[in-house]
Amino acid sequence: MKHKKFIAATYNANSIRSRIGIVTDWLKTYAPDVLCIQETKVVDDQFPKELFLELGYHVIFRGQKSYNGVAIVSKKAASNIRYGFDDGGQADESRLISALFGDIHIVNTYVPQGTAPDSPNFQYKLDWFGRLKKFFSSNFTPFSKLIWMGDLNIAPTPIDVYDPQELLGHVCYHPEVHKALQTLMEWGFTDVFRMHHPEPNQYTFWDYRIPNALKRKMGWRIDHIMATTSIANLCVDSLIDIEPRLKEKPSDHTFLWATFELK
Repeated sequence: MKHKKFIAATYNANSIRSRIGIVTDWLKTYAPDVLCIQETKVVDDQFPKELFLELGYHVIFRGQKSYNGVAIVSKKAASNIRYGFDDGGQADESRLISALFGDIHIVNTYVPQGTAPDSPNFQYKLDWFGRLKKFFSSNFTPFSKLIWMGDLNIAPTPIDVYDPQELLGHVCYHPEVHKALQTLMEWGFTDVFRMHHPEPNQYTFWDYRIPNALKRKMGWRIDHIMATTSIANLCVDSLIDIEPRLKEKPSDHTFLWATFELK
């Protein structure tokens, strides 16, 4: 039986308009079925949707000026589109977008960074993960074909940061966020990148403020592709493409992608 490949990717653009050339070049080269983008940093009426349409892609998005913003670029049109949380609280539409593509559910999140462990923003981040767990429980089951992607602003394990001892306690590498993520993983997710690549020095983010951070391997793995068992079992590989981070005026993140062989 011939299997159909399904490529899912994620990228924090840190301004879609500033990085549009990098994004469209990557789409032309790798032709993913779905690309989740975070930190688009643009209001909806200024989102460069025409450039995606010219490439034959569909795109859905929610944004705001200068901050946040999420989008899903796809070969097929989306259905069952949701923007933000649906629990009656602040929707946070510019941080969460979900949709159905065929029989595969895609959830794209830009999780709050948290600022500092002693700030209200850090508690907001922890609460956000709690709301996300309820979102998954309300709209899906662990048996759904569900791929959760995005900038989660968490490095899960010591090999996901360049200096785990020095960085312990940072808002993206903190026991409390590790606990919050673990609760979600136990709900039914698998880290598909680590299924295939257990080795260290695999990062998706390199701080602009650290000179030659990529060359010095001073990075973080905070962008992720998580999948429920039914589709994680179909993942044949997952890769980090560092080339876009080496381009002129890059994002501080790069592309992460995974290939699934659908039955």
